[in-house]
Amino acid sequence: MHYPLSPDIQPEFCSNGTFMRLPCEDPDAKLAVIGLPFDTAASYRTGARFAPQAIRQSSMTLFPYHPVFGNYPFEETHAIDAGDVPVIPHNIGRSYALMEERIGNLMEKGIIPIGLGGDHSVTLAGLRAAAKHFGPLAMIHFDAHTDTWDTYYGEKYWHGSTFIRAYEEGLLQPSKVFQLGIRGTLNHPGDVEDSRRLGFHVITTSGLDTKGFGAVLQEMKTAIGDTPCFLTFDIDFVDPSCAPGTGTMEAGGFSSRETLKMVRALKGFHFVGFDLVEVLPQYDAGQITSLLAATLVHDFAGLAALRLKRDEPVFEKASTPE
Repeated sequence: MHYPLSPDIQPEFCSNGTFMRLPCEDPDAKLAVIGLPFDTAASYRTGARFAPQAIRQSSMTLFPYHPVFGNYPFEETHAIDAGDVPVIPHNIGRSYALMEERIGNLMEKGIIPIGLGGDHSVTLAGLRAAAKHFGPLAMIHFDAHTDTWDTYYGEKYWHGSTFIRAYEEGLLQPSKVFQLGIRGTLNHPGDVEDSRRLGFHVITTSGLDTKGFGAVLQEMKTAIGDTPCFLTFDIDFVDPSCAPGTGTMEAGGFSSRETLKMVRALKGFHFVGFDLVEVLPQYDAGQITSLLAATLVHDFAGLAALRLKRDEPVFEKASTPE
């Protein structure tokens, strides 16, 4: 079986609708792409419910070999596309339960999930599933926003409160959470400091510029070590010139080239789950946002394959948090 089908076997435009035409089942699967098409927790633009299929469509132009990691991520992990979770529009509680169950089922089988959002609220379901299996997690979070605001019009569950809810639920080890690329205007001067008061490491875009990503990477490796780690990537981390198809754009972000360089440097972490969120296809001129998203998913798969190649158990319970 070929993982995935290459264009010398079947043209790219002949698609079965899965990410890079992956199979939907494999008894040896260690990695799965799964759609999380929920977007009714968004505060401004909606439409990320259509992102999983748009990202899958853009993935057809990718080739199976990863030249930076030197692996065939999908073949080596026997990756599958697990389809979309049948979420319930306008009911975030029931949608969380459905997403958590499906992601948890994958993890119980020893499969690392890569979630395709959806707005950033979907990450809470992934963190809940992972924390049930591993205990409190480390997290690397690429975003223009901290998403640690408490409520929005009195509602506690929305795409801007994901990580304060995760903190309250004990899903994270705060000293091992890094929020990278935070920028833009704020509602209040203390918004970023609120996240730091939770114990999170907040590295703004200007901070990344000043320190350099190499120094930040070393900080993350020292703090996180081999703790089971979740990587969540909001596409608005990237500058709107390179990723216009998103809901809450912020000027002054990183280019796609700079972004890929950072993500590809994340070797050596104990990643147990990934997601990519906030792609809005209807605002995506020329599909450049969904192409970048698909490329990042390919990178996530490459990172997972590297970890699995080390012959260490990915699905080992976390040690007691400090």
